[in-house]
This record gives sequence, structure tokens and C-alpha cells, in this order.
Amino acid sequence: MPIVIRQIRPDEFELAWPIFSAVVIAGDTYCYDPAISFEAARALWTDPPCRTFAAWEGERVVGCYVLHPNQAGNGDHVANAGYMVAPDARGRGLAGELCEHSLATARASGFQAMQFNAVVARNEPAVHLWQKHGFAIVGRIPNGFRHPRHGLTDLLVMHRFL
Repeated sequence: MPIVIRQIRPDEFELAWPIFSAVVIAGDTYCYDPAISFEAARALWTDPPCRTFAAWEGERVVGCYVLHPNQAGNGDHVANAGYMVAPDARGRGLAGELCEHSLATARASGFQAMQFNAVVARNEPAVHLWQKHGFAIVGRIPNGFRHPRHGLTDLLVMHRFL
């Protein structure tokens, strides 16, 4: 079944919430507070200049991403994005589709590059996937993440030009 990706409005964030909450509660890939509320998550992902996109497989949302400037002002030409895939939809290439969609959307929106500020180094599938999509590791934050199973682990900064 083909994946359809489209932008969602703030009042549609409940479509992404089950995926968002499942990923954040796991606590192993995002620096977000695992106890984040729906309202705080919606604001984080949908308040301007953030734009949220959801991926449908038939009638079901199976993934989502947020796209926004990495910094304000003189740094707003570099995009930032975060991706989440439903636990039972992983391993089928959806994160790569979301990444490609976000790169095209960022390019069409006038961004010149994309940067990921906090890729958990122990999340080797993600590191490999982002490298496959042209991202390079440009920085490392030693012990920048408290992993629930592995303790302190590094965060990576990854970047690519569009």
C-alpha cells in the first residue's frame, strides 16, 4: 500500500499523538520529557514556524515529522527535522520516505541545509539511515543523553546541504 504524506494542522495533531507519545515514553531517541503532555507536544510540533507532516498507510497514520528552522534570525536558512514511526511500522523504509519528503519540502521552502542537533549515538539504525541520506556527523556531545538502558551516551550533530 503506498504511503501518503501531507501536512497536518495543529487541530489534527491528535493523529500524530499516539506515535509521538509512544516514541517519547520509550525515552531512547529524543531529549523530550517522557511525561510531556499532549498540549505541550502539539505546541512544540505545530506552533509556527513548525510544520508537522503525517504519513498515512490507507486510513492509518504510521509516521510523522516536524520541520522548522534550526535557529532563528541569521540561522533560519538551515532546517531541522524530527521523525517518528509507529513501533509496528518500523523496518519497512518509512523513516527514509519521511526523510526524503522532508528534504524536498525543506528545499522547496528555501532552506539551504538541514541539521540534526541531537541524534543519540546508540541509535545506530538512525545514524546509518541519516548517513545513507547524505548527512555527515559534524559534531559529538559527550554523554549528552541519559539513555534509559545504557546510561550516559553521546549525542551526534548531523548535517547536509540541500
